[in-house]
Amino acid sequence: MASKPKRILEELSHPGPHDVLRGDLALVGLPGVVYTPRTGLNLPGIAFGHGWLQPPGLYRGLLRHLASWGVVAAAPATERGPLPSHRQLAADLRTALEVTTGVRLGPSGISVDPERLGLAGHSVGGGAAVLAAAADGAPRVRAVATFAAAQTIPAATEAARHIDAPGLHLAAAEDMVAPAAGNADAITRAWRGQAQLRTVPKVSHLALAEGTHWSRLLLHGKPHRPTQRLVRALFTAFFLTHLTRTDDYRPLLEADLKHAAITLDSEQADAELSTGS
Repeated sequence: MASKPKRILEELSHPGPHDVLRGDLALVGLPGVVYTPRTGLNLPGIAFGHGWLQPPGLYRGLLRHLASWGVVAAAPATERGPLPSHRQLAADLRTALEVTTGVRLGPSGISVDPERLGLAGHSVGGGAAVLAAAADGAPRVRAVATFAAAQTIPAATEAARHIDAPGLHLAAAEDMVAPAAGNADAITRAWRGQAQLRTVPKVSHLALAEGTHWSRLLLHGKPHRPTQRLVRALFTAFFLTHLTRTDDYRPLLEADLKHAAITLDSEQADAELSTGS
């Protein structure tokens, strides 16, 4: 019989029980997309930051997957030029959270609980998610998850020092665009609250991006479907655990997975220090 973390990983790798609707954030003044369950009130919600030059459509599988598990997922389509403002993308992520909590979504009037909000992102979108979580006046963010997070201007590492919310950071072992050492690893080490870094072996910076896009001519790496399934499961477990107060999926977050080994865990490090090990 498979261990409990493996069973959870298998379960969360598949779509959840909810039918999913896609909406256009431009209808409320912000370019981008939002994926929601068909019905639900006081749902958890997250805003997702895209990578450099990447449109939100390249993450539709992840966004749809989160929505199928009951998490409203919005992704601004702003700052997609070659010289994006990381600060502005962070502001747009905050705006996306405000939009999802401020209006009823979909034909059945779906609502998002302003006390159950998270942020996520890939590459500079991951760095922008860190900036957004640390920003003064931001909606209360209770969880932050990134894949191949990249440094930003201002520095995501400095912003991380001010974040109490739990963080889950996934690094690509063969990332030549944002190597973990100066990016995801540094952000995790600077995190003020509980934070975990996992390394996904044999994948590159663009593993999470789906489909094809002209930016592949400029960036090292390519999509990797097994990694996309892995990220969907881990992000789902992370946000359901921290935004819905369930412990059903916590064993997956605590397990040292073969394809996502825990490289750094601040909670484990604190426990070792307290016991003198």
